[in-house]
Amino acid sequence: MSANPTRRWHPSTLIRASAVLHLGAAAATLVRPQLWPWTLSSVMANHLILVAAGLWPRSRLLGPNWTCLPQLPAPGSPGAVAITIDDGPDAEVTPAVLDVLQAHNATATFFCIGERVERHPELARAIVERHHEIGNHSYRHGHGFALLGPGTLMYEVARAQQAISTATGQWPCFFRAPAGLRNPFLEPVLARAGLQLVSWTRRGFDTVSGNSDAVTARLTRHLQAGDILLLHDGHGARTRAGAPLILEVLPRLLRTLAAAQLTTTTLRAALTRSAGVTSARAAEAAPT
Repeated sequence: MSANPTRRWHPSTLIRASAVLHLGAAAATLVRPQLWPWTLSSVMANHLILVAAGLWPRSRLLGPNWTCLPQLPAPGSPGAVAITIDDGPDAEVTPAVLDVLQAHNATATFFCIGERVERHPELARAIVERHHEIGNHSYRHGHGFALLGPGTLMYEVARAQQAISTATGQWPCFFRAPAGLRNPFLEPVLARAGLQLVSWTRRGFDTVSGNSDAVTARLTRHLQAGDILLLHDGHGARTRAGAPLILEVLPRLLRTLAAAQLTTTTLRAALTRSAGVTSARAAEAAPT
């Protein structure tokens, strides 16, 4: 499916418990058919729990999910925050976003839609050439993404991976579900593709609100090292003057980070740094 090394799928506790429940309910119905109302009710309740877990973007009940960066910085070192920007690339907005980031010497991770990358491969290349990262945000970004079966999910993930790789020469390491919504079939697909699911620490709701003050406040409230913040260069709201909201919010956010002495990082850089810290600590703890 991708050039990333696959990883082993480890079913979460909820998935394992759901499998046991289904097997138990089937066995109980076969042995004592009169129990079918109770077994059916238990299975339906379990399905509601699985649906709720998929509709909660920051949930880890269905599998691994980054809601913050791994490994907080060592004492005395500057903390980092990941700015993630979804739903692009957008021919009007993305170039201006890249200019703002460059002006503030900041980096970001762009979760791009595969179809849009195919339409604007030059923008995908520009993102990478300016030392940012591209993540997989599905191929079509359909509203019914969380309702898809394993085969269609595999198509959405694999085709977006291919589109991004063709445009940039790089394979994404991270995936974000459209609107953060998913189902139990997604994690095995991501494991096969070697992708890590990422949600966020907080988002500004900049697709529904054109109030830059409110969006900025949501992103910066209780801001701290390790946060993953969500903005949009595609499908974003507009200000009253008609300008893309992100172009008002992003400079203010970056100034707030600078005042708090927080740096920006891509998700890939955070993963690399975390792996390095883990290896160093293991070496220190090893007997001599």
